[in-house]
Amino acid sequence: MVAVVTGAAGGIGTAVARRLAGTATTVAMVDREATALAEAVEKLTADGLPVCGFLADVADSAEVESVVAEVEDRLGPVESLVNAAGVLRLGDARHCADDDWDVMFAVNAAGVFRMSRAVVNRMVPRGRGAIVTVASNAAGTPRSGMSGYAASKAAAVMLTKSMGLEVARYGIRCNVVAPGSTDTAMLRSMWHGEAGPKATLEGDLAAYRLGIPLGKIGQPSDVADAVGFLLSDRAGHITMATLTVDGGATLGV
Repeated sequence: MVAVVTGAAGGIGTAVARRLAGTATTVAMVDREATALAEAVEKLTADGLPVCGFLADVADSAEVESVVAEVEDRLGPVESLVNAAGVLRLGDARHCADDDWDVMFAVNAAGVFRMSRAVVNRMVPRGRGAIVTVASNAAGTPRSGMSGYAASKAAAVMLTKSMGLEVARYGIRCNVVAPGSTDTAMLRSMWHGEAGPKATLEGDLAAYRLGIPLGKIGQPSDVADAVGFLLSDRAGHITMATLTVDGGATLGV
């Protein structure tokens, strides 16, 4: 079995690649950051896991089509796709620069569209496959200072579910995993000083943001386990669904 994971050099992407490669799956790790990707691939291969690195920017249609073709030529038919590539730019909507808005939609939304389109068009003739998009709990819960990110992730969610409806007749499932605050470089970039983790756990009443009821910050492996489940045969009758992994931060809504 072959799986493609985008954003594979990031915290969640690498954890997903590790999780899938531990289940007799060959993982094509796709990222645009050459050094970080090489380091992630080296770590996993050192552990004896079957992974290969592929450089590509999911915001570029030509690169997406090229890398998917290369993966299938080198590794075989892609049966699973995980859209884990993502970027975050903070700021209120009224102060958001065009460039920040554009890059979030180019990667978080259009990148999901381009990768999913390239992969699903190869899955349809084979009559099988599964796609999971790693979105965010912010896609369904307003977050002050994160409107562009939330909007781009909401677009990715609806794209994934609508595509899931379109390709269900071909036996292809499309689902979403929505993480909350997860211990990654992205989350740490939002912290200011040592109080950052505590503030995340306790929330911010003034910003209408609940803390985390389970009292702990999520780990990339928590998200990876959810992705692994939705790609597996155990989720064979689940499609167009969202599995939220946020410790209760959005109260199950």
